[in-house]
Amino acid sequence: MVVKWMYEERTLRYKDLLILKTIAETLNQNHDMKPMLQSTLEKLLELTGLKTGWIFLADDEPIYHHVADHNLPPVLARNNKESMRGEACFCLQLYWRDSLNQAVNIIECERLHNSGAQLGDTNNLTHHATVPLTICGERFGLLNVGSPGKEHFSDEELALLEGVAYQIGTAVERTRLLEQREKLAVDNIARYIVDYYNSTKEVTRHIWSINNLRELLLTVVLNIGTYFDWPTVAIAAHHGNRLTLRALYDNESARVLNESRFYTEKESSDIIHQAFLEQTVCQSKDTPFSFAALQPSQNRFSIAIPLQKQEPLLGNEPLGVLLIGRELSTFSELEIKILTTLADHISLAMERIRLYDEWQDLLLSEERNRLALDLHDSVNQKLFSLSLTAQGIKELLRDENPLVVDGISDIQKLSQETLSEMRTLIWQLRPYSAEKGMLASLKEYASKIGIHVTLQMKDDVQFTEKVEKTLWRIGQEAINNVSKHARTNRATIKIQSNEDHIQMSIIDHGCGFELEQAETKLVTLGISSMNERAAQVNGSLKINSTEGKGTIVTVTVPRSREN
Repeated sequence: MVVKWMYEERTLRYKDLLILKTIAETLNQNHDMKPMLQSTLEKLLELTGLKTGWIFLADDEPIYHHVADHNLPPVLARNNKESMRGEACFCLQLYWRDSLNQAVNIIECERLHNSGAQLGDTNNLTHHATVPLTICGERFGLLNVGSPGKEHFSDEELALLEGVAYQIGTAVERTRLLEQREKLAVDNIARYIVDYYNSTKEVTRHIWSINNLRELLLTVVLNIGTYFDWPTVAIAAHHGNRLTLRALYDNESARVLNESRFYTEKESSDIIHQAFLEQTVCQSKDTPFSFAALQPSQNRFSIAIPLQKQEPLLGNEPLGVLLIGRELSTFSELEIKILTTLADHISLAMERIRLYDEWQDLLLSEERNRLALDLHDSVNQKLFSLSLTAQGIKELLRDENPLVVDGISDIQKLSQETLSEMRTLIWQLRPYSAEKGMLASLKEYASKIGIHVTLQMKDDVQFTEKVEKTLWRIGQEAINNVSKHARTNRATIKIQSNEDHIQMSIIDHGCGFELEQAETKLVTLGISSMNERAAQVNGSLKINSTEGKGTIVTVTVPRSREN
């Protein structure tokens, strides 16, 4: 039940992020204000299943403009939508009083109520959600959406609408600047501003097209550096009590890194750590960066922008820091707005990828559970029946034909061995339980297949979720090999760590084998699959074995890397 609940919850969150991705793509398809807002509203209603909506752009009271709508009820559509341009409604009054700062449920729409009392049909639309449209803290209008008979929007629905409203705000600001450029074509400042926003559009377009974190970070630094012509762009990601420099653009090329540094709340060693700890934009000149890869970037003006999940849809957890360096000057207010917008898009894309990975893991766990149940209910039971049948036939023929009895004994032995292997396979297919922890789960698995495991771990090592699952699967395979091939029922699992790496060793003192003569045996032992798993977390696998003295399987992974 818990797995099913997690699957449903994460699937819904992932769908929300897909909606935000689609809305971002829709907004980027048009540069004209009204067509852009109209197509975005229609796409939002299509994706959410809502039936109707409208958008107002508002100036100072009492000026407002009805700029987009879809599937209005007859009472609001009559007389060329006169009701949408008439007297201001309760939503707008709240907006002008500064009382509308987040998405809310409107208990009863005043515009619908007043128009319906005079003119008639509302198609059973009585309530709607109202969302202020903002950009960089400045409000400029309202988004209203609803459906016939729907009287309440959940917190999750309102949070999604706020995310959409933020994206609309970014696009509206960009479009306004484009319009200014058309009016002031000779104005170099206007051209400069619009070029920045065009570059922002191109970078965000690339961001939302990627489903792999490593590729995302590399693409972000490359595109920001290329489109904005900034010589240094870097992203540091947060995990545990470390910031890890993950991607860097300099010397007109981008590369993936894995340089990790501790941070403490009492010490801000550079503007990257300061921006992360204080969750605020930080600027500096001639910053002595604590990351070695950034040392050549000194003697420059630098700015660090925190990356974080967006409230209220995604919580308030810090994700890392975006760093920009250049030689010209400090960053202007406009540039800070642009970089803050980019940071928001990067944060959303990082969270979308994380949720996508979790969603895929849940789908895999669900399929493993289904396969394990099928094997248990069908093949496992048939093998058990085969073993019992062979035993019965052997008893009946014991005194008649020794050769037949020997053949039946072989069938019984083979069925029992296959049954044992099938039970091991079923245990291997069981999903990993994060609640128990990796070492406890490995010890339980070993016990189920008849191996007594001794655990050795001096420090309280912290794993990322992906590393923990990878070590669990490699440990499973290694313990399984002890059971099948080592001719011993005892093994040791040893965990060691230093500042840069985590190392897990599975040690047995069984029969061992000579590595130089064991290429075929290594394939049988599943070494290739263990190697592949280690490579997925930038790790490595090593096998040491001596005939008559046992085998050591060691996997080494970086201490900090992407999830």
